[in-house]
Amino acid sequence: MTPTPVGMRCPECARQRTRVTRGVGDASLFASAPATLVLIAINVAVFLAEIATSGGGVGVEGSSLVRNFGLFGPLVAEGEWYRLVGGGFLHAGLTHIAFNMLALYFLGRLLEPGIGTPRFLAVYVASLFGGAFGALLLSPNTLTIGASGAIFGIFGAAFVIARGRGLDAAASSIGIILLLNLAFSLGAAHISLGGHLGGLAAGVLCAFVILAGERGKLGPRHFRAEMAVMATIAVLSIVGALAIA
Repeated sequence: MTPTPVGMRCPECARQRTRVTRGVGDASLFASAPATLVLIAINVAVFLAEIATSGGGVGVEGSSLVRNFGLFGPLVAEGEWYRLVGGGFLHAGLTHIAFNMLALYFLGRLLEPGIGTPRFLAVYVASLFGGAFGALLLSPNTLTIGASGAIFGIFGAAFVIARGRGLDAAASSIGIILLLNLAFSLGAAHISLGGHLGGLAAGVLCAFVILAGERGKLGPRHFRAEMAVMATIAVLSIVGALAIA
């Protein structure tokens, strides 16, 4: 397999000459990684809504969205389960969302074309809930927000799939960046280590499921089996999060 601008492709496919048409808005990018761009757009829209409901300026302090939808164990335990999702689309500031969306952009452009949009979305969703589970497991009484759990899952999935497809150079680059981010998570205050580790674990598990399907270990209808197992990972993360909240 060979990494290309439109994802991880086999060497034969990578050698083929493909006509690329560019226009206003770069339609080719949206065609190759639509979910990535839509997820970025949703996160940015939510961040703008945070600013609109905050105390003023470009900060999010006092935002009613953070207060009403951020991940917080005691309120999840009282039945506000939607915080498991809401917390994954909120951010603490401009730098926070900028780093997360930049990572999602580059990782999504690599991974989504390589595994397909449905699988990519399944990895993202499972990692989001895995991150929520990890955050509540390690710090249930701390308000947690950010897409980092889902993005760490994408990081982990990209690394495992690159290694599984023989893309050692790409895997090494992704692995180094991932290790640096994990080291930063360990040393920095106000970062949800549980959220990062939970999302990473879910993403890695999803990647192994995808590779198993590609290698014929899940039967002839491996796509359905892959999606079912990844949905199970998401559901188990939700059940675990609700159980420990």
